[in-house]
Formats: sequence, C-alpha cells, structure tokens
Amino acid sequence: MNATLKQLRAFLAVARTGSFTLAAESLYVTQSALSGLIKELEQALGARLIDRSTRRVSLTDIGERLHPMLDGVINDLDSVLQQVHDHRAMKKGLVRVAASQLLASTLVPDLIAAYQAEHPSIDVRLIDTPAAAVMARVFAGEAELGIGPEREPNSDITSTRLFDGPFMAVFPHEHPLGKRKRLRWKDLAPYSVITLQGQFTERLLQDLRSGAPDLVFAPATEVAYMSTALSMVKAGLGVALCIPYAAALIEVYGLQMSPLGGPEVRRSFDVFTLRGRTLSPAAESFLHFIGPRIRAMPHLR
Repeated sequence: MNATLKQLRAFLAVARTGSFTLAAESLYVTQSALSGLIKELEQALGARLIDRSTRRVSLTDIGERLHPMLDGVINDLDSVLQQVHDHRAMKKGLVRVAASQLLASTLVPDLIAAYQAEHPSIDVRLIDTPAAAVMARVFAGEAELGIGPEREPNSDITSTRLFDGPFMAVFPHEHPLGKRKRLRWKDLAPYSVITLQGQFTERLLQDLRSGAPDLVFAPATEVAYMSTALSMVKAGLGVALCIPYAAALIEVYGLQMSPLGGPEVRRSFDVFTLRGRTLSPAAESFLHFIGPRIRAMPHLR
C-alpha cells in the first residue's frame, strides 16, 4: 500500500467540495490529473472511494468511513508542518537559557529584553543557577543554551567562547584606590581582598602565579555570592574583585570599579550546548544577536 500525500489530499478535496471541478481548482490541477490521483489511490487501497456520475459525486461507504479519519490526520500533519515553518521563519519559538547567577542578575536580562524587542514572538526563558551547574542544566536538557565561566572540557558539552573581560577591583567612592590612575595587583596588598569561592579564585591564583611569579597575593575572605562580597565592600570590610559585565550591580551598591594590571588577568565566558544536537532556529538567532552586543561593552571582547 503506497498511497501518497498528494493522492490523499485529492480525495479530501473531492470529499470536501462534492465536485471534481471545484476540487481540481482548489488544488490547482486539471480535472484529468485529479481523476488520475483518485484512481491511483483507489488502486493502492484496493477499494472504491468515490462514486461519480454525470450528475453527482458521492463517497462510497468506505470513503465515508475514511474521510473523517483521514481529514484529522492531514490536519494534524499540516499543523506540524506549519509549526516547523513558523519556527524556521522565526514567527514563534522558545529558547531556554541557563546562566550563572551573577550573569543572570546583571548582563543576561538586558540582552533578553533587547532580543525580544526585535523578536516579540520568541519566548526566551532564563534559568539562573550556580556557575558550577550551568553545564549540568544543558546536559539534562533543561536548557538549550548555557552561559557561564569557562570550564574544563566535557565530552558531552560543546563550549564556544562568547566574551572575556579583565578582573576589576571594586571599592567605595572616595577610597584611596580610586585616586590611582592605574591599578596594579600589588596595590591591593594593604587591603583585605574579598573573592568568590571555587574556580573563580582557584584560576585567578594560577594565572597570577604564571603572570607574576614574585607577586604575593592571598585573599582575606572567600564568599559564595557576589552580593555578599559587595555588601562587605560597602560596609568597609575590604576590596572585592569582579568582571566588568557586573557594572550595573556595582552601581546598585554605590561602589566603583577599576581594571587591574601588572599583570592583566582576563576571565573567559562560554556558551555551552549539548554536543551533537542541532540548535533550534530561535536559539541560533539569540546567539547571533547577543554576541556583538556583549563585545561592544566597555572592557569586554
């Protein structure tokens, strides 16, 4: 049994219009071509579906039974095909983005808002998560895209560089460090430095040992959240470290930041996707949209 979609649509058109003439017009084919399609379908099914005389066209008993079932199947198929077209044409879509907590509370919401202003029919849903869990969210299928600090290679996850930025010192206005035209790591020695736990500090120490072997640098306090670090800085308990994408949060706390050199240490941030899985058109569009906008921001590239 090798009935084709074209033959099935021909049968439905005749059943719907009750006329070979009208059915042929609706399908943009000749009546002879339509008759041929109906004949081929009946041969494939081994049953007559339509009785045709000079005065009227009517469905046979088998045709009457087939019509509602086939109509539902074709409608469902058309709906699926339309959805595929709409997604491809960016008429609708859904993107789930997992982002590390600090990115999710600073950079990413503005990017989503700007993207949806241009693509109002695309729904972008943000999943905020600890930095160490971003890749896990992508692997579990909870998010199509993950955005977070670079991580060790993973056989199941593809990492693509999104941007990088230098470490910045964060301190209150009127702080002595704010009077320096250029800040160096050694300038932080008189102050208690507050950093984040985990790879944020571990990789920083490795990079400093590599770039400045003689530099003596040891954080006084390591905390789990940037909000904690900034609150401590605001209270006069020390100086924090951050990457420039967090500038909006720094302003909320009434603090200022300045890039650190001697040596300059940059931290990279990646997009994580599931290896071997094709991104949806909406996800591809979102990535193409955010990349240039991020790299146009001060200190990021």
